[in-house]
Amino acid sequence: MTTRRTFLALGLVAAALGCPCLTPHLHAAAPETRVFELRTYTAHPGKFEDVLARFRNHTTRLFEKHGMTNVGYWVPTDAANGAGEKLIYLLAHASREAAAASWKAFSSDPVWKEVRTASEVNGKIVAKVESVFLAATDYSPAVKASAATPARVFELRTYTTPVGGIAALDARFRDHTLALFQRHGMTNLCYFHPVDADKGAGRTLIYLLAHASREAAAASFAAFRADPAWVAAKADSEKRAGGGLTVPGPDGVRSVFLAPTDFSATR
Repeated sequence: MTTRRTFLALGLVAAALGCPCLTPHLHAAAPETRVFELRTYTAHPGKFEDVLARFRNHTTRLFEKHGMTNVGYWVPTDAANGAGEKLIYLLAHASREAAAASWKAFSSDPVWKEVRTASEVNGKIVAKVESVFLAATDYSPAVKASAATPARVFELRTYTTPVGGIAALDARFRDHTLALFQRHGMTNLCYFHPVDADKGAGRTLIYLLAHASREAAAASFAAFRADPAWVAAKADSEKRAGGGLTVPGPDGVRSVFLAPTDFSATR
């Protein structure tokens, strides 16, 4: 205990003097050990509002009851990406095993069974469910719900790399991109890798940004792409990798603009 107190005292002195040798240890974030789950629900035609109502009035509370953490709920804003038919949300679990146990308990909960039956009295409301389990990258900000007034515009971005390219992409984000995004008015929310091979493990980066508005997003990215620091970082990283860090074509970089639901903890 005495040794720890001495180290902390030295660290505080170092911080006051601006010495870089001890201060990083005082501010380093604890590694993220949770598992995250990005889920996308596609509603049957004409049933989208019913899906939202079920989540708003029942599902989110039942998730929390069974140990799942609601991080955020969003809907796409563009028709091409599922506006008016898709709900995209992010959960946190203590572990993959905890996720399985939580889903089992949720599915067998008598309250959930009553809610589902009542909501489907006129037919099924969810046509398709997609789930991707995720691990936070070592450079991701802490993954937690956050709100702003007025509500922000969100952007879900997915990058797919050539085989063997994810480490180089991570290095560019870790060393350059996140700071440059922030410089140009974008809020870094969270950065993930899929954990399952059939969902893109080892080749995929999925992340969420927040913008003040859709217009602000366009202005921020224009300024970012014109920034000499970004131009240099991009050129250097591609030179080191021997080519681009994402696969050619629309699958290399995908962007979906999102609006938070009225029941989302992240807004």
